[in-house]
This record gives sequence, C-alpha cells and structure tokens, in this order.
Amino acid sequence: MAPEPSFVTLTDEEFLREAKAIVDTARAKGISLRILGSLAIFAHSTHAPESISVFRAVGRLSPGTPLFTDLDLMGYARQGRAISGVLEGLGFRPDSVINGLFGDRRLIYYEPSDKFHIDIFLDKLEFSHDVMFGKKPGDGRLELDYPTITLADIVLEKLQIHRIGRKDLVDLMILFLGHSVQPTSDGDSEAVDAGYIANLLADDWGFWYEATQNLGKTRQMLGTFVAEGLVRADHAARIEKGIGSLEAALQSAPKGRHWERRAKTGTNKPWFREVEEVVR
Repeated sequence: MAPEPSFVTLTDEEFLREAKAIVDTARAKGISLRILGSLAIFAHSTHAPESISVFRAVGRLSPGTPLFTDLDLMGYARQGRAISGVLEGLGFRPDSVINGLFGDRRLIYYEPSDKFHIDIFLDKLEFSHDVMFGKKPGDGRLELDYPTITLADIVLEKLQIHRIGRKDLVDLMILFLGHSVQPTSDGDSEAVDAGYIANLLADDWGFWYEATQNLGKTRQMLGTFVAEGLVRADHAARIEKGIGSLEAALQSAPKGRHWERRAKTGTNKPWFREVEEVVR
C-alpha cells in the first residue's frame, strides 16, 4: 500500500513565496534554479483567477485536499555544489544518503522546520522518458523563463509519465485552462509552444506515443469532472481546445527516421523506462 502523502504546511501563496525566495537567492549568486511541476503551474496561473479556483476545487489528489506535497526545482549539474551551498546557507538540511549516492543528478533538502522538502533535478528529468534542459549554465532551457521552467517543458514533464495519475492529469487541465497552445510561443511566456514539443518528439516514437496517450487520458478525466460538476462546460471547452491543438501539432509534425523505424515495432517492445521512486 502506498504511504499517505505529506502535504506542505504553508498556504499556497506562502509556499510560492518561499520557492521564489530560494530561486531569487540562487540567481543573485549567478546560479540557475527554476521551479518545476504543480507549483510552476500555480505560479503561471496567478494571472487567471478562475484557473486557481478550479485547481483548488478539483484538488490534485481529491477535491478539497491541499495542492502541494513538495517543492521540485531544476538546476545544472555543473552548479551542483553551488546549489547545495545556497540551500545550506538558507538553513535547509541535506539528505546525506541520497545526495551522496545521486548528487550528480539529484539532490534532496529539508526545510528547517520540516514544512516541506525539496527535490532538485540536475540537467534533465530522467523518468519514463527524458526531458532535457541542457548542461551549460547561461545557455540552456532554464534561461528561457523565470522563476519556473517554460510551459512547454512543464507539459513535457507531465506527458512523459507512463503510469500517469490523477494529480498530473489535473495539472495538465489547469495549464490548458489558463494558457493557449500556439504553433510557437514567439517569446510569450504564457503560451505553450506546441511546435517545440512536436518537433522534439518527432524523432522519439516512444515519448510521442506516451504523450498522445496521456493527452487522451486528460480528455477522459476532464469528461468525468464535467459529469461530476467539478468543471464548468465553458472551462472544459478551453481545456479541450488546448488538448486538441497539441494533439494536432503532434500528428502533423514531420517525423524523423528514428521515429519511423521505431513506429514499426510499436507497443510490441517497451517504449518507456520503468521508474523506481526514491525512498526518503
């Protein structure tokens, strides 16, 4: 049986301020850190109050439950020691075992009063599929947005999950509710760059297939929420439009030779990586 989740013991707004303060402190020292995941979606949704309202009403795990269980950040491995220095300077306690074993790609820290813990990923998210952010500070994808990763990278973060659950499907719905999906973002940090996503996956059939399946699952859960009265029809229409726009981009992007070759095998061969959760 899966353990009960432990929730962040701060209000949503307090938690976002704490996260921004960490990222700001790192930035002042020339260190790149960006917010990932559900808190990144929350940060990008503050301009759209209806998105925040739906987020809280639906809940990630169940209606009315807190939204956040931890803080996820992305950094560069070349700055790993400097990142540790920032967090320890702010009073965060390191997980010496995890950091010792996996410190070249992942770090875990605990807030001084145990209000939350932090997972810091370095260079890439390496789960069911890889989401790459680059290795060179100042010349990677972390420099494209602030204080979060880009919306396109948030979408990829969610779509790469093979055994995707309710909370990540909700995250995608909230993101599509508050943001348009465009062929290119044209520098608009509040637009999802569908062209980037589609072109990236056009030579990776496994990730492409996972993404199409997860968009379909998002649509299915949306229908359930509408039937249960948790999501209004007009909000559902906006979410559906985003899902459809991204699906169209994934289908229409010209595919590479690797994609074509792997597509012939299809699901007869595993197309994803099995993931083991880090035990804290």
